[in-house]
Amino acid sequence: MHNTRGLLLLVGALAMPGLAHAHPGHDNMQGLLSGLGHPLFGLDHLLAMLAVGLWGAQLGGRARWLLPVLFVGVMVSGGALGMLGVSVPVVEPGIIASVVILGLFLLWARQVPLLLSGALVSVFALFHGVAHGTEMPLEVSAMTYALGFALATAGLHLAGLLAGNWLQRQSLPWVSRVTGALIGLAGLGMVMAG
Repeated sequence: MHNTRGLLLLVGALAMPGLAHAHPGHDNMQGLLSGLGHPLFGLDHLLAMLAVGLWGAQLGGRARWLLPVLFVGVMVSGGALGMLGVSVPVVEPGIIASVVILGLFLLWARQVPLLLSGALVSVFALFHGVAHGTEMPLEVSAMTYALGFALATAGLHLAGLLAGNWLQRQSLPWVSRVTGALIGLAGLGMVMAG
């Protein structure tokens, strides 16, 4: 009797991880975490998304909110294209170009018309989104994965925007320019490494 109960407990304990994994909702949590991690742990994505927030702060006015909103919206659309297997040419070079060019615009620190800055950010967002969608793990929910990378991206934009706004208030706009130079150099390093 005692051995039977012990054997049942052992079998139950061994089966627990499989049961837990089969529990509904785990693919959603895994999708959310995968989506959150993709922009945060890819240096190219991280730098470009921080740069968008910094650039929005540097440009000021409507660019502060429009550039991040455009980026997230177009990126999610690009993510859907990537998930559907739609081929978009030059995705990786486009992502690296986004790091270099956004860094250079921060360094340059000139007013850029909202239409041009919005168009540029949208093109870069498409590349980033397609990469996110293409690299989605097969076993996760597409909706929660997209929610994850959208939230992480918005958070990175917000971090850049808040830092940029703070630097403007402290009369330290040169720090954004130096940061832009470093971001651009990191992008050039990615070009050399590729």
